[in-house]
Amino acid sequence: KKHRQTQPKIPPINSQKNLIFSSTHLIHTNKTLTLTFSSLTMATIQLTTSPSFTLIPSRKQANLAAIKLNNPWSVRRTENRRVSSVVRAYKVIVEHEGKTTELEVEPDETILSKALDVGMSVPYDCKLGVCMTCPAKLLCGNVDQSEGMLSDDVVERGYALLCAAYPRSDCHIRVIPEEELLSLQLATADD
Repeated sequence: KKHRQTQPKIPPINSQKNLIFSSTHLIHTNKTLTLTFSSLTMATIQLTTSPSFTLIPSRKQANLAAIKLNNPWSVRRTENRRVSSVVRAYKVIVEHEGKTTELEVEPDETILSKALDVGMSVPYDCKLGVCMTCPAKLLCGNVDQSEGMLSDDVVERGYALLCAAYPRSDCHIRVIPEEELLSLQLATADD
């Protein structure tokens, strides 16, 4: 006996203004749900094991509110809801060996990892914030370097380790010689 594969039924949208699906189908092989809305352009949504995300229509469709998908089978309309925690990449300018490179660094990645990804040849060794091989001077901006081993005095003076520096704003950083940071770190250790 052959088993038939049936398409799952998606419950209707419960709202005063109905959104009309032109076509709806689920491709089981790659877990992609493709929805086409009458007032929106096609949206392809990648689902994970526990999907939870918000689609926000463009400004042209101001009459439609955000559509929130909590699981692949339910669609709810929400009024004027915006994503509050939008992940934003920061612009980080890195000066090294007479060259200036502009990077777009995500808040959850280190400046060193992004610099290496784009092919910069900056000094590094441990990638753990302990060896002092990737020192930099923060000229402007803010970074979180709570995972690094620099003393608070050195951090307050604007020094950072690229391998432990996560941007928290747009930044301008200059890579410095290792000796400059080591002498400062040792001097503050004696205080």
